[in-house]
Amino acid sequence: MKQFPIKHRWLGRLLASDPGLIRFQKAGRATLSLMASVFTTLFIMQLAGADADAALTPAIVSGMAGMLGIMIVMDDSKKGKMLTTGLLGLSAMAGVSIGSLLAESTVFIDIAMVLLIFLSFYLTRFGVRYFSLCMIAFMTLYFASILKLSGSQLPSFYFGIWIGIAYAFLFNFILFQDTAKNLKRSIRSFHFQSNFTFNLLIEGMQAKEMTPQQREELGRNVLKLRDYAVMVSEYINDEDVQKLWLGLTSTQLRLYIFDAGMLIETLTDSIRSLKKANALEIDELRKLLVWVTRSLRDAEVLAQQYEEQNLREAELAVQALRLLIIDLFSREDKPAGWLFLIRRIESIANHVIEGGITIQQALHKMKDNEIKLSEEAAEGDTEDEPSEEDKGIKPSTKKAFQALTAAIISIIAGQILSPDQPYWVLLTAFIVLLGTESIGRIYTKGFQRSVGTIIGAVIGFTLARVVSGHSVLEITLIFAAVFFAFYLFEVSYTLMSMFITMLVAFMYDLLLGGITFSLISARVIDTIAGAGIAFGVSLFIFPKKTKEKVADTLNDYLQELKPYVTEYVRSFREDVNVKELSGKGFLLDQKLKTINVEAQSLIKKPGSPRHADVNRWITLFSAINYYARHLVASSYRKGFDYPDELVDVFIRIEEKLELNIETLMDLIKDSGDGMLVYSLENEREQIERLAPARQQSQRDLIHHLYFVWRINKAIMELAEDLGAGKEQ
Repeated sequence: MKQFPIKHRWLGRLLASDPGLIRFQKAGRATLSLMASVFTTLFIMQLAGADADAALTPAIVSGMAGMLGIMIVMDDSKKGKMLTTGLLGLSAMAGVSIGSLLAESTVFIDIAMVLLIFLSFYLTRFGVRYFSLCMIAFMTLYFASILKLSGSQLPSFYFGIWIGIAYAFLFNFILFQDTAKNLKRSIRSFHFQSNFTFNLLIEGMQAKEMTPQQREELGRNVLKLRDYAVMVSEYINDEDVQKLWLGLTSTQLRLYIFDAGMLIETLTDSIRSLKKANALEIDELRKLLVWVTRSLRDAEVLAQQYEEQNLREAELAVQALRLLIIDLFSREDKPAGWLFLIRRIESIANHVIEGGITIQQALHKMKDNEIKLSEEAAEGDTEDEPSEEDKGIKPSTKKAFQALTAAIISIIAGQILSPDQPYWVLLTAFIVLLGTESIGRIYTKGFQRSVGTIIGAVIGFTLARVVSGHSVLEITLIFAAVFFAFYLFEVSYTLMSMFITMLVAFMYDLLLGGITFSLISARVIDTIAGAGIAFGVSLFIFPKKTKEKVADTLNDYLQELKPYVTEYVRSFREDVNVKELSGKGFLLDQKLKTINVEAQSLIKKPGSPRHADVNRWITLFSAINYYARHLVASSYRKGFDYPDELVDVFIRIEEKLELNIETLMDLIKDSGDGMLVYSLENEREQIERLAPARQQSQRDLIHHLYFVWRINKAIMELAEDLGAGKEQ
C-alpha cells in the first residue's frame, strides 16, 4: 500500500471519506443536470419570445426532469438504464397532460395520484423501471395540478421535459462514463484510510499505554475501513481492472483488498490483547511488529512497474517475526495465552505478501493469454428458491396496499390541514414508505424526516428572509441545497431532509415573491402528519414487526454463511477454488450491515427486556461474521498433511455445520421446536490429536480450523437460546 504524503490527519480522512468520489459524482451529476436543464430551457424560450415569468415554470419542470433522470433510474444494466431514461420523458409528458386535463377536478386529480402511488409499488414485481416511471409521472402530475396548466401551455412543458431528459442522458451515459477512474479513485481512498489506520497502529504499539481516545479512534477507523473495502469491492469488474492494471484479474484485486482490510483488523485486535498481556514490553517483539506494520504500509503493491524491493522489506520483516515465533515456541517457558496472536499476525501478513507478489508478477508479465476472467459473473446465474412470501401475497403487493391506504388518508388530512396545497402530506407519506418495510424502519425514517424538516424550516426561513430579493443568490442557494441533499443522502437522512426543506423555502420565496412563517410552518406540520400517517398505516395494514424483519435478515445472512463455511471445510479434502470466498466475505459484511440497519430501532432500546434477545442475536452474529472473515484470510492456503482417517472427520464437520445452520434458520422462523444442534468437540479432539505438529508440516491444520470451532460454538449458543437441544 503506497504511503501518501499527508501531513494532517483530517486531510487524509477527508480525502478517504467518499471512496471513488461516487457520492460526489452522483450529486454533482444531478445538480449539473438540474442547472443545465433550467438555464437551457429559459434561454431557448426567451429566444422564442416568451417572457421570463412564462418561461420560469417550464424551466423548473425541465430541471426536475433532468434531476430525476439522474437519481431515480435504478436498472441493473446500462442498456436498461438508457431505455428507462428515455421512457421517463414519455411518462413525464403523460403526468403533465393528465394534470392539465383534470386540473379543474380535484376528485379526479386525487384519484390519479392515489393510483400512481399504488402502481409505483405494485408494479415493482415486474421491474424497478416501473417505479421510476410512476414516480416521475406523480411528480409532474403534482406540478401540473398546482399550476392548473391549460392545453396551450403544454407544448412548452413538453419541450422542457425533453430538454431535462436529454441532459440526464448526456451526464449519465456520455460525459461521466469512465468507470475505471471511479475504481482507481476508490482504491486510492482505500489506501488513504488504510495508511491512516496503519499510522494509528504504529503509534499505539510504540506508546507505553493507549489512551481511551486512541482506542476509540482506532476502532472507528477500522470499522470505516471495512465499509470502504465493501464499497470498493462493488466497483471491481474485469473490464476496468484490465484498463488500469493489465494482467490482473478482478479476483486477485478483490482478494488483495480483503486481505489488507483483514490484516489491519487482526493487528488492531491483537495489539489490544498484547497490550493487556504486557507482551509489547518485550522490545524485540514490539520493534518487529512496528517493522512489519510499517513495511506493509509502504509496500507499493499496485505499482505499474514491477520492482522487487516493493515487497522485499515486508518479506524480511515477516521472516524475522517468524523466527521470533519459532524461538518462543522452543523455549521451556513458553508465553501463555498470547503466542497465538503473534502467529495470527504472521500468518495473515504472509498472506498479504503472497497476494501482493502474485499481483506484481501478473502486472509484470502483461500477457493477455494469461488473463483469466473471474468466475464471479457465473454466481448471478443461479436461481433463488422461491421463498414463503412468494407463495402468498408478494411484498410489493403488501407495500402497494399500505401506500394506497396512506394516500387516501393523506389526501383527506391534506384537505383539512392545507386546503391550498393539500398534497404535501401525501408526498411525505409516499417518501417515508419508500424503501422501508418494517414498522421500526418506517418510524425511524419518519422521525428523521420530521426532525430534518423542522431544522431545515428554521434555517431555510431565516436565510430566505435574509436573501429575499436577490434572485441570483437564491438560485445559487437552491442549487447548493440540491447538491448537499443528494450528497448527504447515504450519510444522514436527517441532513438530507434538512436541505430539501431549505430548498423548498428558497423556492417559495423565489416563486411566490416572499415567504411567511405560516407558510413554512404549514409545510412542517404537513411533513409530520405525513410521517405519522405512514407509521400508523404500517401498524395496521400488513404490519411487518421489526423483530420479524430482523429475523428475515438474519436468515438471509445464514443462507450465505452455509455454503461459505462448508466450502472452506471441504477445501481441506477436495480441490475447491476457495479464493472466491473473499467476494462472499464482502457479501456477508453487507448482510450484517443490513441486519444492523433493520434492527436500529430495537438496538436503541437497551433497557427493554422485550428486545434484549435481539441485541444478543446481533452481538453473536457480529462475532460469527468476525470469525468468518478470518477464515477467508487463510482460505487460499493449500498443501495440508494429515492421516487419511481424518477425511471422514472433515465430512462430519461439514454435515454438522450445515445441519446446525439450517436448524438455527428454522428456529429463527419459529419452526424448529424439538430440534438438535451438534457439537464439534469430538471432531476437534480427533484433529488436534492426529494432525501433524507445526514442526512436521508446512501448514498448521489446527490453526486454520480454529475459527470453524468458534463459528459453530456461536451458532450453537444462538440455537440453544431459541430452544434447541444439544447433542455431542
